[in-house]
Amino acid sequence: MSTATSPETRPRPSTWSRTSATGRALLTTVLATGVTTFMFLPLLALHLSATGTPVGRVGLLIALLSLCGQGFSVISGLLVDRVGARATTTAGFALRIAGYLLIAAGGPALTPGIAAVGIGGSLLVLSVKARLVTEAAAHDDTRGMLALRSTFGNVGVVLGPALGALAYPLGFDTILAAAVLSHLLLGFHLTFLAKDEPAAPQPPHTTHPAAAPTPAPGRRGPVLLFTAAIAYWAIYSQLNTLIPLTAKALTGTSTAISVVFTLNGALVLLCQYTLLRRHLAHLPPRTLLAAGFAAFALAYLALLPQAGWLSLLLFTVPATLAEMLIGPSLDELAVTTAPQRRTGRALGLLGLAGAIGSPLGAAAGTHLLQALNGGPGLWLTITTVAALAAATCLLLPRAPR
Repeated sequence: MSTATSPETRPRPSTWSRTSATGRALLTTVLATGVTTFMFLPLLALHLSATGTPVGRVGLLIALLSLCGQGFSVISGLLVDRVGARATTTAGFALRIAGYLLIAAGGPALTPGIAAVGIGGSLLVLSVKARLVTEAAAHDDTRGMLALRSTFGNVGVVLGPALGALAYPLGFDTILAAAVLSHLLLGFHLTFLAKDEPAAPQPPHTTHPAAAPTPAPGRRGPVLLFTAAIAYWAIYSQLNTLIPLTAKALTGTSTAISVVFTLNGALVLLCQYTLLRRHLAHLPPRTLLAAGFAAFALAYLALLPQAGWLSLLLFTVPATLAEMLIGPSLDELAVTTAPQRRTGRALGLLGLAGAIGSPLGAAAGTHLLQALNGGPGLWLTITTVAALAAATCLLLPRAPR
């Protein structure tokens, strides 16, 4: 009896194995920039304070870095569409290298250095994502590529602080030097040596007899997607504001939040790519978005009983599931519903939503914490917002297949 596997049942090759050398270099860039950013970012305030920078100015400089990183995203997206993702990648590397060198110089060069690092990071994130999406489209694997990119980025988030803590005793300039060296090597390779995968040709328009035509997104789609992205970042920001305080109150120890973030990072690294590309590949992105916000609602409901470690762990699992589903699905919907040659702008608008949603959510969360004294009303309010966001996602137009 023949044991040959038919083409229909043969396992689909992994995204990494189908990715070109340039695509792998771009994914390596996601990893390297993630590692160096999170080596640098958590220790920046300590470095500035150690060099005599007043506390008030330290806060302003950290805020400037965040503003330039997320707030510049729309302009970065426009540059990707106008001058090309490749040129934008080169500009991002150049600005980041210049910014790290200016920070090392200190003094009057500090403020422009912080701004250059933030703007350069925005250019890199948008252009690298656009180039990866273009390559993935040639293999009909956009979801797999976005999930893989997210996984590589999360490796950087996990490794960066640990490597930064190891390197910090050698001096903050050692961390800056590592960032400059990695950016120089990757920037040179992607600018002068790498060749981008050509975009997939558009197939002629045909209508399957059993399929209804996909409606055009119109104006409703981008507005709803932008609103959903703001809601995501507003809810996600509670992980950095309310949850650390709640974790300590539930367990009596300030290290409890470290357990939350460690479990969160481990689940994302182990499960996100496999979950999105294999187990949930048949579901449309708007369904994944709705499921992600529903998972957020369940996560915050788990905090109602205030049952110590049990509530905290029951919160962490669905909150991590929400993160795994929502982030890549927002990107997928943005790139699959964007007009031709408007991918950069669509991704840039998602970055702007983060710049709006994160501070808005942090401010609203702390205000509610004070107004409701951390009672059930706080968690019911966040749960309601998440449930409304889930319902909103079901109104999104279907992405073209």
